[in-house]
Amino acid sequence: MKIIHCSDLHLDSRMETNLDGEKARQRREELFASYEGMVNYAEEEGVRAILIAGDMFDRAHLRRVVRNRVLEPMEAHPDIDFFYLRGNHDNSDFLAGLEEEEIPSNLKTFTDKGWRSYEYGDLVITGAELSAENVRSMPARLALDPGKTNVLMLHGQTQDYLGHSPAEEVFLPAYRGKGIDYLALGHIHSYRQERLDERGVYCYSGCLEGRGFDECGPKGFVLINLSNGKLTSEFIPFAKRQLHEVFVELAPEDSMLQVMSKSDKALRNISEKDLVKLVFTGHISMDLELDTDRVLRRFVSCFFFIKAVDQTRTQIDFDAYLNDRTIKGEFVRLMQDSGLSDEDKERVTRLGMKALIGEELEE
Repeated sequence: MKIIHCSDLHLDSRMETNLDGEKARQRREELFASYEGMVNYAEEEGVRAILIAGDMFDRAHLRRVVRNRVLEPMEAHPDIDFFYLRGNHDNSDFLAGLEEEEIPSNLKTFTDKGWRSYEYGDLVITGAELSAENVRSMPARLALDPGKTNVLMLHGQTQDYLGHSPAEEVFLPAYRGKGIDYLALGHIHSYRQERLDERGVYCYSGCLEGRGFDECGPKGFVLINLSNGKLTSEFIPFAKRQLHEVFVELAPEDSMLQVMSKSDKALRNISEKDLVKLVFTGHISMDLELDTDRVLRRFVSCFFFIKAVDQTRTQIDFDAYLNDRTIKGEFVRLMQDSGLSDEDKERVTRLGMKALIGEELEE
């Protein structure tokens, strides 16, 4: 039996933090396309169940078209069961207002009232929606048959110690020794699998599509295979686009030509369909005007989206200005004797030199 574990689809996310209106609309559509593509993949691979471990949506008020886009693939694939529990971003019941006959019979849901289990022979899929009221009591109420293969679904941040915000916490020690073979988690947007105890593992599938540059790297879902009582799993990269945060370290001797060359080398192996955040680091000369707009003009047509961030620091040679009788020299000597920290000296000197030569101040 094959199962897909996914989470954090965040369908209908605005996607407007970095993107303009048209590209944001395109990325919103791609979120739906990845969900629909995953369902088609499931059909092709003979998957029996899809586990959606929370945060399927991203807005408090769910549009009808969004609900329909979720339900239509379920209705079109009656041989696949869909298991869905709400996460911390799922603020509304997307089935509210529907008649019973309008809800696909292959959609299996959970509540925060207690554990709910679904059996497939020797496999049992169990889950519950965590809340501030039940999070501490749920582990003690969990009773699984150790003779079965047990898959558990939860949404939250794993903790080895109980914290101050328990509503979104999965207290791992309380779930050890419970007969869990696979703990399917949602909430963290990157794939991660680790041992839960001697018997089982816990796994974050990550999100299907990265939405911001805090979600870089491969995105997709986990394909679980149960054969002869043995459960194995593998991560399946599935995102239509990947986000990359690329660091380019500069040196005081670098000119803009060298900046462009280093940028070209750093970006060479990234797909043109992807999104890139180019971050300049290191120390640069006071004489170098780091022109990030020039860099973007060079690469803007090479990727779906690219932005550049200047995190460099200016290397200041105070000795070179000891005998300089210009206003620049006087200003640098003033900074040298200012008593400021090295970091503040660098920042103020950099701004001051820009002001003296008539550059626009961006800090």
